[in-house]
Amino acid sequence: MTGRGWPVALTIAGSDPSGGAGLQGDLKTFAALEVYGAAAITAITVQNTRGVEDVHLLPPALVGRQVETVLDDLPVEAVKIGMLGDRPQVQAVVDALSRRPDIPVVLDPIMRASGGESLLAEEGLEILLKRLLPLAHVVTPNLPEARVLAGGREAPPAELAQLILARGARAVLVTGGHGTGDSVEDLLVTRTGRRRFSRPRLDTTSTHGTGCALAAAVAAGLARGMTLEDGVSMAWDYVGKALETAWPLGHGRGPLHHMYPFWSERA
Repeated sequence: MTGRGWPVALTIAGSDPSGGAGLQGDLKTFAALEVYGAAAITAITVQNTRGVEDVHLLPPALVGRQVETVLDDLPVEAVKIGMLGDRPQVQAVVDALSRRPDIPVVLDPIMRASGGESLLAEEGLEILLKRLLPLAHVVTPNLPEARVLAGGREAPPAELAQLILARGARAVLVTGGHGTGDSVEDLLVTRTGRRRFSRPRLDTTSTHGTGCALAAAVAAGLARGMTLEDGVSMAWDYVGKALETAWPLGHGRGPLHHMYPFWSERA
């Protein structure tokens, strides 16, 4: 935290009324990591811990204006991008961010909801690959998303990351939560090296919004002036503790405990 106040990060994401993922989860993550959060909403979803029932996309021009208005006023030091629904929305975000290439961008390429519901149209994926991916400081796909970004290839995470780098990404963090085995392993690959992050796999149903929280935490680290590797390390530790301290909430896949640094005990 600086003498002039908290650093500022902007999330561009959909709304999750159950509060576990999307911009609600991102804002909680920013606050937990002492970063002031601003938010540009891309979609209204109807969802809870059981899954997504409906999605209403906001007009692309309105999405772009939200981003531009925040960037014109607040000293935004990092941007996290979550759900974008179609090609016009992706283009609106590209146009807005292209005017501020100095701000680091964390791209969480959300294509499907946790329950499998499609959230990004095919034409939206095409422009995301061509225009948005090269703007990102780091892209944070899970294993299924990494395969899509790598052109539908079935390959180990390290190879997928290299294929994504070849498509214009500056760095790739392939997350391992969708894998199997006794441990979870994330892999950060840049153009100059790689680093693995590993921990035992937890037996928990409180995983809703985990990918959102990780990407938002990386953005928070960058907003605080951390290097990418340090920001990813901090985000990895934050999400791990948020999973460990979560408790069952709802009747499906509940949220992790975003605010554990300040709310460590519960009745």
